Amino acid sequence: MSKVFSPIGRRGVLGGAAAAVVALALLMWWMLPLGEEPPSGSITFSTGTTSGVYYAYGSRLRDALAKDMPDLNVDLTTSNGSPDNVERVTTGKADFTIAAADAVQTYEAHHSGAAARLRGVARLYDDYVQLVVPRDSRIRSIADLRGRTVATGLPRSGVRLIAERVLRAAGLDPAKDIEAASEGIDTGPERLKRGEIDAFFWSGGVPTAGLEKLADSFTFRFVPISPELVARMHDQDDSTGYYRATNMPESAYPTIQNGSTVATIAVSNLLITRTDVAPRLTEWLTRTVIRSRDGIGAHVHSAQLVDLRTAVYTDPLKLHEGARRYYRSVKP
Repeated sequence: MSKVFSPIGRRGVLGGAAAAVVALALLMWWMLPLGEEPPSGSITFSTGTTSGVYYAYGSRLRDALAKDMPDLNVDLTTSNGSPDNVERVTTGKADFTIAAADAVQTYEAHHSGAAARLRGVARLYDDYVQLVVPRDSRIRSIADLRGRTVATGLPRSGVRLIAERVLRAAGLDPAKDIEAASEGIDTGPERLKRGEIDAFFWSGGVPTAGLEKLADSFTFRFVPISPELVARMHDQDDSTGYYRATNMPESAYPTIQNGSTVATIAVSNLLITRTDVAPRLTEWLTRTVIRSRDGIGAHVHSAQLVDLRTAVYTDPLKLHEGARRYYRSVKP
């Protein structure tokens, strides 16, 4: 008896095969790089101090870029922080960097002509202001810093920019009412541990490796920064509008916070570049930033907050044309 093939069954098989091909094509579209050949050449990426999140994130991103663009050499450099980074990109000493939105706005206010060359690539994650003191310190508020030795961050750092604004909002003159020490996250924790300073400011993603390391050998706590003080900061200039009152999550430093949040300030970080950086290169780099989130986030917690839905909001900067191309290509 001869076999009879049902037309409906055949269509079902063909339809299933077609669906599989379409699914495979979509998968390949997501996995394969843009265009036929990856961009090549060399770029300089400015990060931050080696114990900070900028450096940790930049190092992991360089590894991800090496997979997507194997012929692109990424020179990773350290810096004092956001203001330093913004100037480096503007002047051509770096091609890409991470900088907090307040530092970008401050630079624009003082260098409007040069800043016109700056463009945004992606909004990344938030920095949290962290004021650290020994556990048994009598310092309970910003006002209690009067007459104390306080590390306010390195010159040309985002920490210094925010710390001085916090102090002024609390009625303290950074030049007169405290003994300011130019220490960052690389040196501040050790000096606090040795009793050489009474407190230090840090602004970065959480957790920050430098503070995690300190927690392993020294008991400290965070001094809260109240919403009322943040509101007073907003009256200082336009860039302080990027500060928002929030709570540092209790999971940031579990052994230090013991399940408690800390009232503080948050400010968004931006990945930035210049108008003259090739759109095709920037498009590829933007795609890698979004695609590598989970891989980087497994090692750098802050990277888990990179989100395609919010990455396009790079205010106060306009999006770079290459970044815009990428976001348009994945728009639902």
